[in-house]
Amino acid sequence: MSADARHQAGEAAAAREVDTAPRPFDPDATIFERSRPGRRAGTLPADDVPAPTIEQLIPEHARRRQPPRLPEVSEPELVRHYVGLSRRNFHLDRGFYPLGSCTMKYNPKLHERLAALPGFARLHPCTPDELAQGALELMWRLERALAEIAGLPHVTLQPGAGSQGELCGLLLTRAYHEDRGEQRSRVLIPDTAHGTNPATVTMAGYEPVAVGTAADGGVDLEDLRAKADQHTACLMLTNPNTLGLFDRNIAEIARIVRGVGATLYYDGANLNAVMGLSRPGDMGFDIVHFNLHKTFTQPHGGGGPGAGPVAVADHLEPFLPKPVVVRERRGDGFAYRLDYDRPRSIGRLRGFQGNFSTFVRAYAYIRALGPEGLREVSELAVLNANYLRARLAQGRAGRYLRPGFDRTCMHEFVLSAREAREQLGIRALDIAKRLLDWEVHPPTVYFPLLVEEALMIEPTETEPVERLDHFVEALEAILAEAEQDPEIARNAPYTTPVRRLDEASAARRPQVRLLLT
Repeated sequence: MSADARHQAGEAAAAREVDTAPRPFDPDATIFERSRPGRRAGTLPADDVPAPTIEQLIPEHARRRQPPRLPEVSEPELVRHYVGLSRRNFHLDRGFYPLGSCTMKYNPKLHERLAALPGFARLHPCTPDELAQGALELMWRLERALAEIAGLPHVTLQPGAGSQGELCGLLLTRAYHEDRGEQRSRVLIPDTAHGTNPATVTMAGYEPVAVGTAADGGVDLEDLRAKADQHTACLMLTNPNTLGLFDRNIAEIARIVRGVGATLYYDGANLNAVMGLSRPGDMGFDIVHFNLHKTFTQPHGGGGPGAGPVAVADHLEPFLPKPVVVRERRGDGFAYRLDYDRPRSIGRLRGFQGNFSTFVRAYAYIRALGPEGLREVSELAVLNANYLRARLAQGRAGRYLRPGFDRTCMHEFVLSAREAREQLGIRALDIAKRLLDWEVHPPTVYFPLLVEEALMIEPTETEPVERLDHFVEALEAILAEAEQDPEIARNAPYTTPVRRLDEASAARRPQVRLLLT
């Protein structure tokens, strides 16, 4: 660096109040504390393109008063920063993640390479159809695969998440009823449904009506009959439900709801339990949403990205979001295009066509496994869950952690830690936090609300029996130490970068610290 450059760097550091004095290396220093003026993680070519001045591009009121406070570090330090953060975070590549309610299974690394192929990753969303044939064909073929899995003939890939897929399904329901001249106001939701369902119903302009649960964990048929009437627009059903149970009366449920002219919506968030074993369309359902980021191995830790495609029956096809991908015969082959001429469509749900890289990963997963492989996925997911459930019915776990419902489960199951609370003085949350010290991610706790002190456990199909046994051993050890000293679990975890947080205060009074000004 020239003398002039060093002088300028020193002035910049002084202006930003950065301490440039040498000091001993601190491995726990933040990226900002490691910053030194003039250090760069890359080299950019000189800008030789004439451009308008900043005054012409940005109005005065929108300009910064001072430079952004960005760390200045070398590439090795930048890489170490992110690797260090990854070690602090709990993720699937680190340990067992039996979350429950939200399938978190291993994502094949091959899918990341496929999604990064230049023809996919660098394709601009505004590319004309004739120059995007590969992407359009992949989308069309993914739609056909999902249609077969659901047992329904038409699919839209546009929704960007399962919750948006729910909204899509209810907007399709509204359009369908209004097209028939019907004004319906209520949507039935079993209390074993996913928590997003009532919120989605309200967003769609309907009134949510709760339907009770029978003693076997399924829908209370008498309550359903009493509440299904001419005002009912739809039933939103999660099956298997959030208790991990397949409803034994699914055919009768469909008959009751169809009898009052309402649509049947199948929340496919738990589809990982039934692929190749049962199809919602065969049960009589009109609408199904998929979670590609759960069932078909798109990573979704940290909130996304996801995808929530929706499959529908013939009578709802005219209302699907536009555009739709169509395939046409061209000479000896086929051509694909986006069809915007959809006069009865509910319109767009999001910009462009959805999270395309998610489509690539899901399509690769489906093609790699094929029909028999997808069926095996569900069979192994159910086997793993029932293996864990049986093992946890023995020993200390069997004394302190009781099944929410005494039935063979599907892909997940719910235990109640009420006995642990009453006899040992530890709660479900304490057990979950202590599991972190055993390199196991905590299961979902306190949901579903039907089970007191709930621990919701989903092992998925990708875990070997040794991991499942380790999970049982961890729970047994936690309960054994709680018999001697419950304070250990009450104050866990101990091996994580931060100790137990006040989650209630964090949710109610969040404090956001802005590092960039």
